[in-house]
Amino acid sequence: MKAIVIHAAKDLRIEEREAETPGPGQLSVKLATGGICGSDLHYFNHGGFGAIRLKEPMILGHEVAGHITKLGEGVQGFRVGQLVGISPSRPCGTCKYCREGMMNQCLNMRFYGSAMPFPHIQGAFREHLVVDASQCVAADGLSAGEAAMAEPLAVTLHATRRAGDMLGKSVLVTGCGPIGILSILAARRAGADLVVATDLSDYTLAMAKKAGADVTLNMAESAQALDAYKPDKGTFDVLYECSGAQVALTGAIPAMRPGATILQLGLGGDMTLPMMQITAKELVLKGSFRFHPEYATAISLMQKKLIDVKPLISETVALQDAQKGFELANDRSRAMKVQIAFA
Repeated sequence: MKAIVIHAAKDLRIEEREAETPGPGQLSVKLATGGICGSDLHYFNHGGFGAIRLKEPMILGHEVAGHITKLGEGVQGFRVGQLVGISPSRPCGTCKYCREGMMNQCLNMRFYGSAMPFPHIQGAFREHLVVDASQCVAADGLSAGEAAMAEPLAVTLHATRRAGDMLGKSVLVTGCGPIGILSILAARRAGADLVVATDLSDYTLAMAKKAGADVTLNMAESAQALDAYKPDKGTFDVLYECSGAQVALTGAIPAMRPGATILQLGLGGDMTLPMMQITAKELVLKGSFRFHPEYATAISLMQKKLIDVKPLISETVALQDAQKGFELANDRSRAMKVQIAFA
C-alpha cells in the first residue's frame, strides 16, 4: 500500500508500506479521506514544533475516515463497507490518568502521526489501516470528508467542555484557521451570545463570518482593533486562542473580563505572558490538548446536522498530489481545510 511519509522539513514522499491484517477486536479499513492538520504542516514546514522534532521518517495524518473491508474476531456493531470515522486517540486504558478518566493525558498514548515519543507513532495517511474497533465511530449519513472532520471538531468540543458554562457568554476567538472556525461553531452550539473573531487574513475572516461570528477583525490592518472591547476591564468571558502566537494572546488579555477563561489551543512554542494582568484580573488560563470522548460527539452532532463542517473543506486532492495538497494548505489566503482522497 502507499503511505505519505515525512523525512524532514519539505521532504514529503509517497512510499510503499506493508499492509497489516486485523487481529481480534480490530478492523481493516480502506482509507477514503484524510485532512491535513496544522501539526502535519508543522512537520512538513519545520520538521516539528517547539521541542518536538522528527528523528526518523514518519507517516503523517490523523484526521481520517474510511470504509471497513474486514472485521477481526469478536468485532460486533460494524459491517463491511460501512463508513467510519477513526479516532487517532489510542490511550492505554491502564495508566493512572486513564484510570482517572483523563484519557488524553495517557502516559502511553499512541496518537497517530506524533513525533512526541521515540520511536515515533506512525500516522494514518496510508491506503489501508488496521484499527481497534474502539477507535471507530459509525459515520452513516455523512460523507467521508465530513467524517474526517470529526477529529478537529473534537478538539474544539474538548476545549468547550473545559470552558464550562457557555450560555449567554461573550467569546473571543483568535486565529481563524480550521480550529478557530470550528471553535466558533462549538461555542455557538454551547450557547455563546457575542462571538468576535480575529485573524490576519481576510479569507479566513470571511469564513469566520459565514460560520456565525458576529464581528470579525483583521489585526493586520489595525493593531488597535480590539480597543473597543477593553474599557471597564474588558468584555469577553471566554477566549479560544487558536493561533499559538504570543502577540494574539497578550493582545487579547486586556479585552478579557475579570474572572474570564482563556483556552489555549494553538501550539506555537513557549510564550512570555503578562502575569500581572492575569493575576490582577483573576483570569483562568486553561490548556486544551487533544480529546477522547468528544470524538463520538463530533460525529453525532454532524449526523444530526447540528454542526455543518462542509463549508470548511476548501479542496480535495488525489493521493499522488499530496505535495500539492500540503503546499495549498500552507496558503491561508485561499485554503481552509485541504483533504486528500485515498480512494
